[in-house]
Amino acid sequence: MPVTVLLVDDEPLVRAGLRAVLEAQPDIEVVGEAADGAAVIPLVRRLRPDVVAMDVRMPLMDGIEATRAVLRTVAEPPKIIVVTTFENDEYVYEALRAGADGFLLKRARPAEIVHAVRLVAAGESLLFPASVRRLAAEYGDGDGGNRAARDTMEQARLTEREAEVLRLMTRGLSNAEIAGLLVVGTETVKSHVSAVLAKLGARDRTQAVITAYESGFVAPG
Repeated sequence: MPVTVLLVDDEPLVRAGLRAVLEAQPDIEVVGEAADGAAVIPLVRRLRPDVVAMDVRMPLMDGIEATRAVLRTVAEPPKIIVVTTFENDEYVYEALRAGADGFLLKRARPAEIVHAVRLVAAGESLLFPASVRRLAAEYGDGDGGNRAARDTMEQARLTEREAEVLRLMTRGLSNAEIAGLLVVGTETVKSHVSAVLAKLGARDRTQAVITAYESGFVAPG
C-alpha cells in the first residue's frame, strides 16, 4: 500500500511542487490538498492520510492550531510534518510542541522531501537535533523553566539507562547508533525508547526531546 499524503498550504505553487515531487515516487500517493488549516479536520476524517504536510503559517488557521485540532479530535491521527520557509521560527517550535512529528524546509531538495514523508510514515520522528536545540534555546522554557515539563520528568522516574538513552535521543541518534554507543542490541534500545516515551507521555521522539529541554534535563544551549 502506498503512503498517502494530504498537502496543506495557502500557496498553490508550493502544493503543486510538493505534489510533483511526491507523486513521482511509486510508493507515495497525494490524496488531497487544502489551502488552510481550517479545512484539515474534515479532510483527514474523509481521506485518512498517513501523513499531513502542512504549512506552519496560514491566514485562517495556522499549522500550530491545525496540529492541535487534529491530535485532539481525530481518533487515529496521521503523522504531521510542518513545512516552513525559515527553520529558526517560533511557529515551528510551537508546532513541534503541539505534537507535530517534525519539520521540513520549503527549499528542501526533492530527495529530502521524499525521505521525510517515508520516515514519519514508518513511525520515526523527523528530528534535526541542531535545529531543535536552537529553537528550544531561543523559544523554549529551558533550564527547568517549564513547570509542567519539569513535573513530567520528575514523575517519569526514568532509570539510569533510560535517562542515558534520552540524552542520546536529544542528539538525534537512531536506535542503531544508540545501540552502537551503548554496546547493546537494537531491540534493547527500542525497548528503552518505548519506555521513555510511555513514561513521559510523549507522542514520539520529538516530544520527548522537547520535554527533556524544557524540563532542564538537558540544556538546549
